[in-house]
Amino acid sequence: MRRSLLLFAVGLVLGLSIVFIYGGNGLFHRLAVFPLSVLCTALAMIFFGWNFNAGRMRLMLSGIGKPMGHSRSLATVMATEFAISATPSGSGGLLTYVYLLKRHGASGTAAAAMYATDIMIDILVFNIALLVVTLALFIHPAQLHIGWEIAMLAGFILGMLLLAWVAVQHYRSVLLWVGRHILNRRISAANRRILARGVLRFRQAVHLILGFSRLRLFGIFLCCLGHWVLRYSVLYVIIVGMDRNVYWAYTFLVQMLAFTAGHFTMLPGGSGGVELSFTALLAPVLDHATLGAVLLMWRLTTYYFYLIAGAPVFFLFVGKALWQLLGNGQSKEP
Repeated sequence: MRRSLLLFAVGLVLGLSIVFIYGGNGLFHRLAVFPLSVLCTALAMIFFGWNFNAGRMRLMLSGIGKPMGHSRSLATVMATEFAISATPSGSGGLLTYVYLLKRHGASGTAAAAMYATDIMIDILVFNIALLVVTLALFIHPAQLHIGWEIAMLAGFILGMLLLAWVAVQHYRSVLLWVGRHILNRRISAANRRILARGVLRFRQAVHLILGFSRLRLFGIFLCCLGHWVLRYSVLYVIIVGMDRNVYWAYTFLVQMLAFTAGHFTMLPGGSGGVELSFTALLAPVLDHATLGAVLLMWRLTTYYFYLIAGAPVFFLFVGKALWQLLGNGQSKEP
């Protein structure tokens, strides 16, 4: 518990330090003239994005015969987002998601399969978005100085999608290979059971996806698309609110790269890595004071707001026991 709080505090201090150091003395002036209406618009976009996520959760739950009301699904989404934001590399998201869906009546395997399905659809949406963004940036040659960033991100995401697709198409071979690999290693019985559960969850995810109708899958895809378009448009709205002009496609790419880099810091919310990547990518188009203000407002809406709004929902629906489990770094299923 103490370790988790310490990591969170370190991440918070590190992230805010980068903002204030980079923004300099002009940061507070830029914040003073920032329109409150723009901040409210950005927060509303985040909230509507959560509702899209609640919608796709409801579609999946009804697909496995466990329908859920919208308010409860929205609370589940907010609690899960809080757990993702408050734990290193978002490690608490899966545990919270499975815990809440089990309380609703879904099996732990089905809940984990739904989480895996969410990730697969997210990857698909990001690949489509990356293709559209790349084409849009090529239309505007002024932004081609970021070509290497596009190539790096495209390789990373496309590689993940390719691996997922191959695994889905040949999942029986994958399961057999994993089984042989486990037997050839000196792995304890407890760890073997954990690995076996992971393999079974993947297999369940495959069957879950193949079992949904095309119409249901399309609805889930649209909800996922709506969520990410709203969330990744927040930065563009904030920059426009600062009376600056940047292509929407460029802001989309900046966020994809920043969040990807943040995963490598192993701090809650990707603190440090997100801020440094963000400033490096936007420094060519924004002055220091404006960039610091944009970064602070962006992190407020896409990270700190997740913590502030999600914390009471998390502790109301999940409780202190699971938070202590997350803080202790345990991975066993509740």
